Amino acid sequence: MQGKTIAVLEQRLGKQLAELIVKRGGRAVHAPALSEVPDVDSEFVSSLIGRLRSRPAQVAIFQTGVGTHALFKATDALGVTPGLLEILAAATVVVRGPKPTAALRSRGVRIDRAAEAPFTTPDVLRAIADVDCKRVIVQRYGATNVELEHALRQRGAEVIEIPTYRWALPEDTGPLVALIDALEAGAVDAVAFTNAVQVHHLFSVAEAARRKTALEAGLDRTLVASIGPVCSDALRKRGVRIAIEADPPKLGPLVAALESALAR
Repeated sequence: MQGKTIAVLEQRLGKQLAELIVKRGGRAVHAPALSEVPDVDSEFVSSLIGRLRSRPAQVAIFQTGVGTHALFKATDALGVTPGLLEILAAATVVVRGPKPTAALRSRGVRIDRAAEAPFTTPDVLRAIADVDCKRVIVQRYGATNVELEHALRQRGAEVIEIPTYRWALPEDTGPLVALIDALEAGAVDAVAFTNAVQVHHLFSVAEAARRKTALEAGLDRTLVASIGPVCSDALRKRGVRIAIEADPPKLGPLVAALESALAR
């Protein structure tokens, strides 16, 4: 990565990703493309715990570590965590990846099913293919997982989504506009996308600034790296050519793949 400029759109782990790039001799340009906004409704959570105790769910799906921690933080404040733990003890608990796994284990929750890598929605659905899904709790992440919800409803399930946080555009979109300028000028060697929503937000900012054509042309001549299949799908739908997809879908393999590609 010596002397190469890599754009980082990650928000929460952006600093960590930038440090990995700098350690390898690269220059990181940080332009966060989303912000995580808390979205836990305490009244809804309290009411839901009561309803689930009288009418249990067969399955509970946890999709992110951040969201799982946020849910337990809310139940702690409400004093209903014991009730939540009872509900989970009677359900089939399903995790999408290692982060919700760690969050649940820190609370002593038994995990029954785990999606296999790369932890996509189809992997979650395969993990519960043989499970009775009449009533399903889904811990929502930054946006509703429409694919998961639709598939569950197709199986006849009642889906109860628990919002924990939502994704929004950063208050300051200046760094994203500056990134579009840099891409247009050919001043960026690679762009690292670590979330599908980053793709949508970057194009949304470009469209609002009437710079969509400049963004498309800039990305077309830049090495584009994706964290995994979901992110890659969002890029392809925008007509973006992907040079790298991390395997497994984690920051370390993404940076290693970037380093190898840029060296070539």
